[in-house]
Amino acid sequence: MIDELRVRNVALIEDATIRPAAGLTVLTGETGTGKSALLSSLKLLMGERADAGAIREGADGLEVEGRLFVRGGDPDGTVVRRRVESTGRGRVEVDGRMASVRELAGGVGATIDICGQHEHQRLLQVATHVDLLDAWAGDAAADALDRYQRALRAARDAADELERVREMSRAEDGRVEEAAFVLRKIDEVAPKAGEYEELEETLPKAEHAEALLRAAGEAREGIVGDGGVEDALSEIVGTLRDAARFDPALGSFADTLESSLIDIEDVTAGLREYQDGVDFDPEALDRLQERMAQLQGLLRSYGPRMEDVLERREKAAELVEAARDGGERVARAQEALDAAEKDLAAAADALDQVRAKAAPGLAAAVTEQMAFLEMGTAELEVASERLPRAQWSSQGPSKVELMYRPAAGLTARPLRKIASGGEISRVMLACKVVLGNADSTETLVFDEVDAGVGGATAVALAQVLARLARTHQVIVVTHLAQVAVMADAHYVVTKVGTDVPRTTLSQVEGEDRVREVARMLSGDQSEASLDHARQMLAEAEEARGQGA
Repeated sequence: MIDELRVRNVALIEDATIRPAAGLTVLTGETGTGKSALLSSLKLLMGERADAGAIREGADGLEVEGRLFVRGGDPDGTVVRRRVESTGRGRVEVDGRMASVRELAGGVGATIDICGQHEHQRLLQVATHVDLLDAWAGDAAADALDRYQRALRAARDAADELERVREMSRAEDGRVEEAAFVLRKIDEVAPKAGEYEELEETLPKAEHAEALLRAAGEAREGIVGDGGVEDALSEIVGTLRDAARFDPALGSFADTLESSLIDIEDVTAGLREYQDGVDFDPEALDRLQERMAQLQGLLRSYGPRMEDVLERREKAAELVEAARDGGERVARAQEALDAAEKDLAAAADALDQVRAKAAPGLAAAVTEQMAFLEMGTAELEVASERLPRAQWSSQGPSKVELMYRPAAGLTARPLRKIASGGEISRVMLACKVVLGNADSTETLVFDEVDAGVGGATAVALAQVLARLARTHQVIVVTHLAQVAVMADAHYVVTKVGTDVPRTTLSQVEGEDRVREVARMLSGDQSEASLDHARQMLAEAEEARGQGA
């Protein structure tokens, strides 16, 4: 749910803030005042592509900031900010941290649905119809779809494996011979995982064992030998101890040097232990050098890494084995694919059954709402057609399509082919109402859903939007007074100035709201229009109080 939206320097908007109600919020105003700029700003927070051309004249960039409360999210809300500079560079922040546009699309974008003159055209895309049906079916469809998708992935993996095995079995004699040669060459050396790295560490020590022993021996001799460091320090400590009888300050220096002598003794012991651990064995060194040469030869031929050598061996062995097994591996892969396809068919049948069970209920519920929206005897049907196996997709094994019957006596045909723009808009609204809390979106924004609507249909439309606002946050851009009076929050969009026009946004209440509704009714604010507006607002308030 949108708690607050602030827009700076977008189109004609210099700085505007809207705080939508939890229920129904309407935006009204004359055509061309900048209502579309507000929707464009909201789309930026939803992760849509930014256009530097939307920046207000004279500004160096635009900024849109929103505070949202998401179901199951942070109880303190989430603050989202997006800035677009005139250079085209952009910046996205979520709760003060850097974020991506993709993150916006998957987060904020998933909770808001903008249903405008173009957006509602999605209803004409057959691929979206199955999503409506699954939302209506709920958990049963979600579980069945998950099982189907897992089975589909397993079948695709099995088919890929069969093709790979078949390709190996069809390998030409030359490829098999080459693989056998590679296998033989690598197995002659028989490299082990981690062996090369271990040699890289141990071989330099073995090659320089004499020098290492000599260095350790000379260091130890310099410490403990006649006239070495140890004897010299001991003598110095003794001298300081004698002098400390006359000046205790020298005793602290003697203490420090004695502590150093302890450290030197530890070093001496460590050097002795190191000498004992160095093994100078010319024969062992030859063996290590020969082994390193063998491994480096493999790296030159099949590297550059030992992992590459081992992988090359695995592939060569697999190819040789496939050529020798007389088709057994192909047979096993075929059996695995057959089993996967059987599981997939069962999952597909189960998914179709869930959808077939849910379809009549969805159609009936939407049809009921359509009647309420003054669409006469028009009906919606949900048709399903099982597709050939090759056409099965992640959505399912069947094509689900909404069929529209304009009147009871007419034949139902695809919605996308016969419904008008106004009919599509009302069918979409009916679907939104029916889905209710099953819909994943929390905020619904309607851009002039009332186009071409008037009279009794306008009243019905207003009532449906109010009903929808019980389960969603609803924001409506409207020219209908019948819709405006049902709102929990009413904002008026106006344009001021001439040289560089500026869009303003203000919430209206009381008499200000009465005057705006009167303007929407008749274009003026005559006493008759004002009285009519007051009556409509009073009736709407009474209807909300009764939960109508």
